[in-house]
Amino acid sequence: MENSKAFTLTNRGKASFFDYHCHLLPPNHKYRKNKNDFFVGRVEKDVAPPYLFGEELFDVVLEYGDIVFGLQSGKQKFSSFGLTYNWVKRSISWELPYWKTNLLRHNLDVMHIEKNVFENIFNTVMDVKGKTKDNIKSRLDVALFCNRKNIELVCDRSRVAKPRASFVLEKNAQLLVYKWLKSLRFPDGHASNISRLINTEECRLYGMKSHDCHVFMQTLIPLAFRDLLPKGIWDALMDISHFFKDICSSKLNVDHNERLEKNIVETICKLEMLFPPSFFTQ
Repeated sequence: MENSKAFTLTNRGKASFFDYHCHLLPPNHKYRKNKNDFFVGRVEKDVAPPYLFGEELFDVVLEYGDIVFGLQSGKQKFSSFGLTYNWVKRSISWELPYWKTNLLRHNLDVMHIEKNVFENIFNTVMDVKGKTKDNIKSRLDVALFCNRKNIELVCDRSRVAKPRASFVLEKNAQLLVYKWLKSLRFPDGHASNISRLINTEECRLYGMKSHDCHVFMQTLIPLAFRDLLPKGIWDALMDISHFFKDICSSKLNVDHNERLEKNIVETICKLEMLFPPSFFTQ
């Protein structure tokens, strides 16, 4: 809605949610005053936006007036578009009399979200060409939005050098990870044979399915990078791994969910302090 802090990256041209979560932290949290590891020079003073219930959103939707449904209707912009909301149509679900009273009106596919997060982490840490979120354009955006001189591009007369970031493994460490994955064996039915997807000569991982990423994210990420990455980076990756493991648990209670909702904000802030803004694109 109007409280969104997403912005468009200058060089990547994508919407980024970098430095998006500090306003969700408690008012006295130390990350709010950090001027160096998030947006350079910014102190977060905003508070978390209010939760909108279905009845409140329904009142906003009613202001749209006549809506043309269907694939041929095209994008329909209204007077407040881009200011208080970014919707281009009214969902036909609002025509259902009970829709505004639903506490959960949208279901997110956890497995595919988990797959996307895993691919971002793995491809960036392993510096996979063409898939990493830490490329030349990303480093140009780092120079614009962050205070991270150690990973900014170094321009020489004839070439541009990209210093290796602390969250990227060296070549020999990458080879160790791929050889370790090649040797893995799982219990029957737990996961597919991931060793078949590894090419140690090219240092590539091919054809990972959603369930393979699910297993890797929750089980293998903490093990694969434990002794190869600095402790602060490994801690953040372990936290996000445990988060997905917890929300996929067969048993959840209210207190546990409240802790997860509180802790995931700080976990994402930790990731924002480490990875470039391009890491947090859709």
